[in-house]
Amino acid sequence: MPITADYHLHSSFSGDSDTPMEEMILKGIQLGLTEMCFTEHHDLDYPITESTPAGLFELNPDSYLYHFLKLKERYADQITLCFGVELGMQPHLARQNAAFVKAHDYDFVIASSHICHGKDPYYPAFYEGRSQDEAYLEYLTSIPENLQAFSNFDVYGHLDYVVRYGPQKDEGYSYEKYRDIFDQILQRLIDMGKGIEINTSALAKGMREPNPCIGVLKRYRELGGEIITAGSDAHAPTQIAYAFDRAADILKDCGFRYYTTFEKRSPSFHKLPSVNKGTHGR
Repeated sequence: MPITADYHLHSSFSGDSDTPMEEMILKGIQLGLTEMCFTEHHDLDYPITESTPAGLFELNPDSYLYHFLKLKERYADQITLCFGVELGMQPHLARQNAAFVKAHDYDFVIASSHICHGKDPYYPAFYEGRSQDEAYLEYLTSIPENLQAFSNFDVYGHLDYVVRYGPQKDEGYSYEKYRDIFDQILQRLIDMGKGIEINTSALAKGMREPNPCIGVLKRYRELGGEIITAGSDAHAPTQIAYAFDRAADILKDCGFRYYTTFEKRSPSFHKLPSVNKGTHGR
């Protein structure tokens, strides 16, 4: 496996997973990973519905840390485990999110846009009454609002998350179509010293490209971006490190020579080895 660190993982400490953390770790070891970073969801003010009761995506960091440290010690001679969090970005939550991050010594923090102006693009209601293009543009233009409000993170997660769930998904979608807003986002992240991720969850869902799409990854590198982590966004063992060989091919084709890991919020860079074109499984 050309990339041996999965930096976007969820377990039963996230509201949308019921997989015990130990099961995730054992599968990662079986796959040959050298490093796994758990990034459990913490999404304050998530819309309440019948399927998402209040607090569903609010992380209990003390319970999470206690359990994590026991497993980190148990498997210390087999794999490196890192303590991370995926923060849901909304501008009005900046102060609460900042306090949350400062309360514990995280190795890694992902900032992600799951909620756009009170709605999650996961649900069809986000797209009702307008074109897919209008919905995608609203989502993307909300990201600079979050970057203006909050900066205590390491990478911004799945920049085009919205594309996973649109009515036509990635049909008619490209970096070029939204070039102006993407360039604004990417330049702002680079100026802040922040990175992005290549998230392979879209590939697991049958889409043609990861999140963000290849055009965005290439443009980030062209603008001088260097910090990039690889994450499967796995919520179950079968999704861990999904298509990481293809992810390595994509990164190399986009001009990256390294992928990134973190310890105590400090990045380390790992050379991407040569990989065989056309071998895109795990």
